[in-house]
Amino acid sequence: MPRFAVISACLLAALAALAAVLLLTGVVKTAPVSAALMGLRATLTADAGPSVASADTQSTSAQGPSDWHDPWGAPRRGEALRAAAVDVDRPTLTDAGYAPLRQAIAMYREIVAWGGWAPIPPGRPLKAGLRDADRVPLLRTRLIATGDLGSTGGDAAFFDDRLTRAVQRFQARHGLRQDGVVGRRTLEALNVSAQTRLAGLERNLERLLKLSDGLGHRYVFVNIAGQELEAVRDGRVERRHRVVIGTKERQTPAYESQITFLAFNPYWHVPRTIAEEDILPLARYDPQYLSRLNMRLYRRDGWVEVDPATIDWRTFTPGAYVLRQEPGARNALGTVKIHFPNPHAVYLHDTPSKRLFGNHIRAHSSGCVRVEDAHALTAWLLSAQGWDRARVDAMVAAGTRKDVRLQEAVPIYLIYLTAWVDAYGVVNFRDDIYDRDRLQATL
Repeated sequence: MPRFAVISACLLAALAALAAVLLLTGVVKTAPVSAALMGLRATLTADAGPSVASADTQSTSAQGPSDWHDPWGAPRRGEALRAAAVDVDRPTLTDAGYAPLRQAIAMYREIVAWGGWAPIPPGRPLKAGLRDADRVPLLRTRLIATGDLGSTGGDAAFFDDRLTRAVQRFQARHGLRQDGVVGRRTLEALNVSAQTRLAGLERNLERLLKLSDGLGHRYVFVNIAGQELEAVRDGRVERRHRVVIGTKERQTPAYESQITFLAFNPYWHVPRTIAEEDILPLARYDPQYLSRLNMRLYRRDGWVEVDPATIDWRTFTPGAYVLRQEPGARNALGTVKIHFPNPHAVYLHDTPSKRLFGNHIRAHSSGCVRVEDAHALTAWLLSAQGWDRARVDAMVAAGTRKDVRLQEAVPIYLIYLTAWVDAYGVVNFRDDIYDRDRLQATL
């Protein structure tokens, strides 16, 4: 089935089920939603073919508000939605264009046109085994609206196993912990309005349309908001990595460049802001602080090394000095730095702080991008020059500082995507952690 047909079928089934449930449970007392849906059904079935029409014409009769039954017989989006939680080899960016995102925008415009979805009131966490006559039915209609829940049978007010799996699908699409429990963060995501989601899709399409033509047969894509990295060759994702990005105060910039060389066992020339705001103030009170971090202090004029013990810290002027951290276990860049020219002094690198990759929100750096299993990405970048993982590990173990230039530069795209459609037609959203969606809306 073409990608447009996948999105159309999924959204159409969801809209059909939602309209039926709204009418069934008394949330909507009249039929404008159903009428609007019928017009949408006619449009989509004409575009998407008989597979969509056949899914919608399997109607059955309702049995009352306490017996959760989908009279449209909407199919479950099992295969499509599971794809949001598993690694696939299809890239987020493609040279084929962004038609799926455009189609998702069209579908969300229809959802907005007939009223969107109702918010779920706050309260105790909703989870399996719980009964709530007010909030669980609202949760069901909300998940049906976006296709996370298909047709179900049973008690509308009871949080059953099928509803748990639907919540997990929703959580996977939104980058949340997939525990099947509607806690604070999941409830916040559920209650983002359809209008806001539509606006997010439109803004992210604008970002993608600014990309250069032709991504390259081999490239690296960093989704800043998604906090993930894809290494792509010939239209297939060969590696995926979690990344740690900059904090809200020290944001990772959106930028296009070319990876040109890799530094093994690198020095870290500490950026002036970090040196003056984070490190040197601590050295004022603890002269041994720099030596414990294996850092050396130099005068900015002339690059002359200075013994920290000789500094009068009472009259110390931070701007007159620079810091360099030597290679080693405590080096902030870890064992490898991946360099690409840019005016922001950022790069990809390893890190000694591996535990942060286990967090769902990974905005902890000072702007650079820390890469989980950076040795594997390094081997991938150098594979065209005959390198493998064993050679990378051996170079690191030797402890020698060495730069290796790529014979062919590899394009890199750092893009702030809070909404996109994956290869299976599933719409994904992420938190606007830098408020760039909101700021873009004011321009």
